[in-house]
Amino acid sequence: MNVRTYLARIGYNCPLAPTSDTLRALHRQHMLTVPFENLDIGLGREIILDPERLVEKIVRQRRGGFCYELNGAFATLLVAAGFRVTLLSARVFNEEGIASREFDHLARRIDLEDAWLADVGFGDNFLEPLRLVSELEQQDAAGTFRLIDAGDRWRVERSQPDRSWRLQYDFSPLPRHLSDFTGMCWYHQTSPDSHFTRNRVCSLATPHGRVTLSGMRLIITSNGRKEEQVLAAEADWHAALRDHFGIVLDQETPEQQRIGQSS
Repeated sequence: MNVRTYLARIGYNCPLAPTSDTLRALHRQHMLTVPFENLDIGLGREIILDPERLVEKIVRQRRGGFCYELNGAFATLLVAAGFRVTLLSARVFNEEGIASREFDHLARRIDLEDAWLADVGFGDNFLEPLRLVSELEQQDAAGTFRLIDAGDRWRVERSQPDRSWRLQYDFSPLPRHLSDFTGMCWYHQTSPDSHFTRNRVCSLATPHGRVTLSGMRLIITSNGRKEEQVLAAEADWHAALRDHFGIVLDQETPEQQRIGQSS
């Protein structure tokens, strides 16, 4: 991997020593420049958890991805920069407090002077990594978060407007390999029960909020104010994808490409 090319992709041009300051800056830049998106699933393009392919997609193709892709690629960058990285398996909780399956989400532990939870693949999430300290309230531009040591798992919670705490996901401290997530990655690409096969999404943090394409809705949040627009046509959707995320899709599926090449 060309580290400098990856750093240029996320707009990072500061020293690369493996320190907490560097980790926070890299994490923030990744969140602000690489979108959370599942567009390849709708196009029928298989997502394979190979580090070289993940970096190629994000850096060379200037795309985004979902958790396995984003956190897998970012882990590759961090390891190349000298960080100690541990992949973690997480379960996401819905609004009813029901947990998903193991390996449903990929997060990472980074060990420096202190331990940190890094996660650039959860969509609307903390911009900078969280110190792995139980019950410590940690605030950044995206909100206030805390981690809870629940024994065999850690819980990630986010403060709500009514000052309650919502459980987002929990994770096991056991070290994992990227290949351990292959089964759930395939599930999310193919199962009609996966929310990733039901709706195309592209979302990116901004310094003051977030911009999201969800289906045909363009949602822009800035300084707590939300504006929503329903796009009229597919051409408008592609224009929004280009203008807000810098993504221009080759709209042909792999099958269509094979037919075109053979004709």
